[in-house]
Amino acid sequence: MPVDLDARVVSNVRLSADYNVVHLEAPSLAADAEPGQFVMVKPTFGLRPLLRRPFSIFELLTDAGGTPTGFSLLNKRIGVGTELLYRVEIDQRIGCLGPLGAGFAAVDPPETAWMVAGGVGLAPFLTLASELKRRGTPARLFYGSRSAGDLFYLDAFTRLDVRLVLTTEDGSQGEAGLVTTPLARELERAEATRPTVYACGPTPMMRAVAALAATHDRPCQVSLEPVMGCGMGGCYSCVVPTRATPDAAVHLVRGCIDGPVFDAQRVVWDRLAPVA
Repeated sequence: MPVDLDARVVSNVRLSADYNVVHLEAPSLAADAEPGQFVMVKPTFGLRPLLRRPFSIFELLTDAGGTPTGFSLLNKRIGVGTELLYRVEIDQRIGCLGPLGAGFAAVDPPETAWMVAGGVGLAPFLTLASELKRRGTPARLFYGSRSAGDLFYLDAFTRLDVRLVLTTEDGSQGEAGLVTTPLARELERAEATRPTVYACGPTPMMRAVAALAATHDRPCQVSLEPVMGCGMGGCYSCVVPTRATPDAAVHLVRGCIDGPVFDAQRVVWDRLAPVA
């Protein structure tokens, strides 16, 4: 069950001029969190911003004995709320509601897992990588960004035995180009491993990943990022167009309840509002 609490800021790690990771003390929330779930966050107690904003749970924090103590958020400042979150200070209190939503379905060996992240779409994958490690499932991360300065937390994934496949649009690290290029190439070679694909990032990237997975008859789960006003299904601001089968009528579902993780083949991509 979700809890509504004021989480204490334990640390605020600035990754770059725009990205940071905020560590929050919230054991009751972290105890029930699953990979791919999110929290609704309000960095201040005032009216600016008026509404909470959804953030994927980035890391689950534990003490030396493995007991959950809190969680972290990966943030990119692009507006009022994210600017405030970028500037939070230690011991500040942040309003958090969660964990919310339907998360990823992790696979077990001998299956394998391929995560595909674009930019801040990395956010839901560290908890998934931890769960895959716990299950002993071999995992890869296809991680794309504009430049090397936008690639973060690589060591955290390698410590979880995740194989990294990196791309940058300017060629400053890894392969030059889009992250879907090595994914397409590796799917051609993947008959033996037959991976389950997980994706999060800009809508065009996820749509391309979904198409590649379908071409190679691979299951694909996508973590969508619709605009959310409440996170609990009351405001209907986060509707996602879906089809139960390719020939079925379009059905609108709430991304905060039925998602944010969806079967990529159920999403009606040409009717989905794009998120950069």
